[in-house]
Amino acid sequence: MGFFQKVVSVVQVPGARGMCTVGADFLTKDVIIDDKEVTIQIWDTAGQERFQSLGVAFYRGADCCVLVFDVTNPKSFDSLESWKDEFLIQSSPSDPDAFPFVVLGNKVDEKEKRRVSAAKAEAFCGSKISYFETSAKQATNVNAAFEEIARKAMQHEIKQEQM
Repeated sequence: MGFFQKVVSVVQVPGARGMCTVGADFLTKDVIIDDKEVTIQIWDTAGQERFQSLGVAFYRGADCCVLVFDVTNPKSFDSLESWKDEFLIQSSPSDPDAFPFVVLGNKVDEKEKRRVSAAKAEAFCGSKISYFETSAKQATNVNAAFEEIARKAMQHEIKQEQM
């Protein structure tokens, strides 16, 4: 089960709804940004390579990309760069260097099993990519992450409309 699906079905984040689709889960999440309700549409492919070929259909027109890795699984962290590159190839944004990404390090509640440090994740993100340490199980930083995702998506959408 993907991060977003867990947040919707396990944590029961207020304002979130979900439905299953082929190759990915489609979810929506309502977030309040500057006293305005914004609905985020999420295509959750759960990091499964067999769905990479469906990327064009899911990624085109996106206003933000969220990459989630498991802090207890170094392989999931090591895959971030290839997922980022694949997203950029398939989505073909007008300015790939300026496209907004958010990275979530999930399962921070499993401290004894942790294998990827926050410092390593922050180094990957640098100054351009927002990073949040999350726990879908305990809802740690989930709302803050969604607010940042919504802000970045809104900023990107406004920038695209001005082009």
